Amino acid sequence: MNTIKSIPYRPATIRGGYTDRILEIDLGSLSVNIFRVPPEFREKFIGGRGYALKLIWDRTSAKTRHHSPENVLVFSGGPLCSEPRFPGTGKFIVGTISPLTETFVDSNVGGHFAPLMKLCGFDAIAISGISCRDVVILIDGDKGLIEILEAPRLEQEIELGALSYGQRVMELIHGGELNENIAAVTAGIGGVNTRFGIINSLYYDPRRGRLRAKQAGRGGTGTVMRLKGVRGVVVRSSLPRIGANNPADSKGVKQAGAKLKKVISQMDPHQLRLSAWGTPVLVEYMDKYHLLPVNNHQYGQHPDAPKVFADVFLRKYFTKKVPDGCYLGCNLACSKGAEEVTLTRGPMAGNRVGIDGPEYETAAAVTAMGVFDPQFVMEYNWYCDNYGLDTISMGVTASFLMECYQRGFLTQQDVGYPLEWGNIDAADRLLHETALGKGFGKVCALGVQRARVWVAKRYSERTGIPLESVTSEIAKFAMEVKGLEFSMYIPKESLAQQGGYGFALKGPQHDEAWLIFIDQIHRELPTFEMKAQALKWFPLVRTWFNAVGLCKLPWIDVRHPEAASTENPSQNSPSLGYYVDYLNATVGTSKTLEDILEDSERLYMLQKLINLRHGKGTREHDQIPTRALGPAFPNEYLAREEYYDQWLKERLDHQNLPSSIEERQKLVIELRRKDYSRLCDVVYREKGYSPEGIPLPQEVERLGLLDEQAMELLEEYGMEVRERMLSN
Repeated sequence: MNTIKSIPYRPATIRGGYTDRILEIDLGSLSVNIFRVPPEFREKFIGGRGYALKLIWDRTSAKTRHHSPENVLVFSGGPLCSEPRFPGTGKFIVGTISPLTETFVDSNVGGHFAPLMKLCGFDAIAISGISCRDVVILIDGDKGLIEILEAPRLEQEIELGALSYGQRVMELIHGGELNENIAAVTAGIGGVNTRFGIINSLYYDPRRGRLRAKQAGRGGTGTVMRLKGVRGVVVRSSLPRIGANNPADSKGVKQAGAKLKKVISQMDPHQLRLSAWGTPVLVEYMDKYHLLPVNNHQYGQHPDAPKVFADVFLRKYFTKKVPDGCYLGCNLACSKGAEEVTLTRGPMAGNRVGIDGPEYETAAAVTAMGVFDPQFVMEYNWYCDNYGLDTISMGVTASFLMECYQRGFLTQQDVGYPLEWGNIDAADRLLHETALGKGFGKVCALGVQRARVWVAKRYSERTGIPLESVTSEIAKFAMEVKGLEFSMYIPKESLAQQGGYGFALKGPQHDEAWLIFIDQIHRELPTFEMKAQALKWFPLVRTWFNAVGLCKLPWIDVRHPEAASTENPSQNSPSLGYYVDYLNATVGTSKTLEDILEDSERLYMLQKLINLRHGKGTREHDQIPTRALGPAFPNEYLAREEYYDQWLKERLDHQNLPSSIEERQKLVIELRRKDYSRLCDVVYREKGYSPEGIPLPQEVERLGLLDEQAMELLEEYGMEVRERMLSN
């Protein structure tokens, strides 16, 4: 590879989980800068999501769009990532302005990239500008070199494949053979042709003898990466991993990790069994409780669902019994994979490939299209990864367009083929057309929010029905909020999850408030008040996990045996205490859980301010589509008629119900809208917002965020800021 720029540097030493260095690269000017992080920056913004938020708050404006040169693409770990003695480290976030939402988005991903980035001397990498040619960035900690390289042009099938291209680049850099001392992030052709391109985090797994991939899947991070001209970022270091964080209290780190590992080994086999089954185990739970998305979230259950239960993948595909953690030392090891799977469809048909996954979200993205074929799930998984497509946004957008076809808003002439539920040929064709920017795939590539505009306009022109009327009807089943597609849980029967999706700052992604399990399965949020409280508490804890560089699954999905005797079992506070101990032992602090929540609240508020700045921060942008509230159409009511009838009887104090299904369906939606409106009122008050969802100046000031930009922003939304400060 031709070297465009090469800069020698001395890798900073890690102390207490931090290097206190951020690598800044401007691809427009080809400038490289190493930013020395001051103590107050680190203390206020922690790392991970916090560092990304602060960089984007400071270096972009309300006018910044995803394709703007000043948009920043941030890769950031945290003080607690890169420690094999504690489960679930190795996590990092990719943060940027999203092509789907046009506000801040971050995507949490695992692998070896962030630990190696830290060993190379950097807590984060921030890329701005747009290169005039495709490049690969290399940070070589062993040689002490930062290089911007001309991206190699390889043969066509590798040009299209983010996985195979990434492997070839890593081999070129690393002398042909791969090991655990090199890792990369790459983006594929899906990032060129769609708004929901992903970034693959690639690392070598010696137990499987191949390169593996985890995904920063949400919000179009890969689209931004390719727009900037970056094909890959490679990090390399041969420094040892154990104790690499140079913690303040090494013994304390080891003790906290041993305690959590013991809980995982003892409890996971009797609970979700993630170590054995991986996250596909959730398919069975979701189907049982009417929460599995079927036909664009119309239904929550299907008689063919057992065809894609976890035992099927375990029996047919997960044949190699090896520990499958996405970073060293994680004994939950839920990152499943399959070897030597023969592809039967698409341009790579006949090839035998290794496949990482599927995760639950990918399997459910396929059931959302009405398909219950495990082989297709595996191939959909692999092609999305190799093209660089978000399996969630791809599946939800495809299923939305299938419903447009079902309800007559699209014709075969519009699409080019019958886009029907369960039609594997149609689903497969749309996948490849979307990734390659061909045919009707160009519409799917827009995502739900923009595709619904295209469909409504085309239907209105064809029929003469007013555009406003068509748009309103289609919006009922367009499963997006703020421009981001819903993740794969049916929230119709869970007010808590409705709020979890609506209030989520990045859009309806479950990593901010995954309450469906504790609300609908464990039934641990029986009252309105408990649901509202959970909608403040859980997002703060989850924000903290994304700031420090940790996986949430060992905490939220493996219940400590003593949790049941606590005041709120769903918080799993005994295990959460181990995380607090781990933080203090690493960084050398003496923080309590309350301290951590306040630190997290600062980051949450900053993200809210960015949303407000970009026009996505008020009450109207927290509203969810009709289908997320309940049955959008009579057929959905009929599918759960007994449940909805009973629900109405309880709400109406057992008065007589309306005689027709249509009237009952509309009544359910009317009552659910009132419930959701009330939830907005209460949760906004708890979070320190106005009734319109605007942060109160005193709350912004309390968290140390009331700078000049924040004051001007709040004043634009009618808040009296300077007058209040003068009066105080």
